[in-house]
Amino acid sequence: MTRHAKLSAASARRIALAAQGFGLPRPNGKLNAGHLKRWIARLGLLQIDSVNVLARAHYLPLFSRLGAYDRADLDRLAWGRRGERALFEFWAHEASLLPLAAHPLFRWRMAQARAGHAKGSLNAFGRERAAYIEEVRREIADRGPLAASQLSNAGERRGAWWGWNDGKLAVEWLFFAGIVTTATRRAAFERVYDLTERVLPADVQRLPTPTAEEAQRELLRRSARALGVATEFDLRDYFRLPVADTKARLAELVEAGDLMPVTVEGWQRPAYLDPSAHHPRKIGARALLAPFDPLIWERDRTHRIFDFFYRIGIYTPVAKRTHGYYVLPFLLGDRLVARVDLKADRALSTLLVHAGHLEDGQDPDDVAAPLRDELRLMADWLGLERVLLPRAGALAKAMARMQ
Repeated sequence: MTRHAKLSAASARRIALAAQGFGLPRPNGKLNAGHLKRWIARLGLLQIDSVNVLARAHYLPLFSRLGAYDRADLDRLAWGRRGERALFEFWAHEASLLPLAAHPLFRWRMAQARAGHAKGSLNAFGRERAAYIEEVRREIADRGPLAASQLSNAGERRGAWWGWNDGKLAVEWLFFAGIVTTATRRAAFERVYDLTERVLPADVQRLPTPTAEEAQRELLRRSARALGVATEFDLRDYFRLPVADTKARLAELVEAGDLMPVTVEGWQRPAYLDPSAHHPRKIGARALLAPFDPLIWERDRTHRIFDFFYRIGIYTPVAKRTHGYYVLPFLLGDRLVARVDLKADRALSTLLVHAGHLEDGQDPDDVAAPLRDELRLMADWLGLERVLLPRAGALAKAMARMQ
């Protein structure tokens, strides 16, 4: 591949899928924590979201790539004892789980927060309530791991700042500043905070801290490896890097040969290729993709690569939903061929498929069998006995004929 080379739309799509791990078959045999660590390192992060209609967001990308793994393994890597922990929480794309070795790459962002450049409205709170924040820090230091609801002087909830009270704002400021981190999660997925030095392994804390510029270059390299081929916005959005910093770092990475400028058929903006990206001739994937999967979380990129317009229904008023509430695209081969509205009804031990929608130009008989197999695999993984299929639509009818 030469500089400023041209890629076809199909080639770019396959490169993107391979970079996200869909160019490989799922592993055979029993999966273990080592599989999970390798795949998280490949993706760079797992986005966290509290919605639990099907399964929480951080569990699903690994299922899409690996199949039925033990979710308790991921829990131990994220929130287990200090010796078994391999991940930490921080604001990366959004709230995210990241490999421990990536901690130094975000210390510049933590330092910015401490200097008065925290996330959003937390910045004003940090300036105005510094004494109160220090009071909360001392309480955690003295009492040990605490949820915001356990603070002695948390205050009342209010409408501004997501309805958080002062205690929640204080611990989130401390979290963004790197002073505290997540010790564990309680039953309702409530974050429990402790001093960072009491949570992270000592060898991670001793890792040298790169300059902001060095960290940003490395984060862009990781974005490029995870995306394969991407625009400037795609690369910046993966770890939510600042616009001006990204422009400067990209020029440096191109000059160093760490990124290659390319033109992609049908893309309106210039693109960059990871020099180590795999260029498969064919992709044989089969996967249900969560709304927060890194392959599709950036909706414009999803439309650009797959000609697939996707918006998540949970953030859309009922009257404007086109496909359902919690809709997962279905990847077959190298195309997104359908979408299904799913819910795990745990009381009835049933995976409810509220609706199934076939994409234009797809043959329902080609999609029905692999989709049914994937739904059954997901139900088994979630410990659900039954899969209840929809009745309406060509895809539903094709799946019903297989019974």
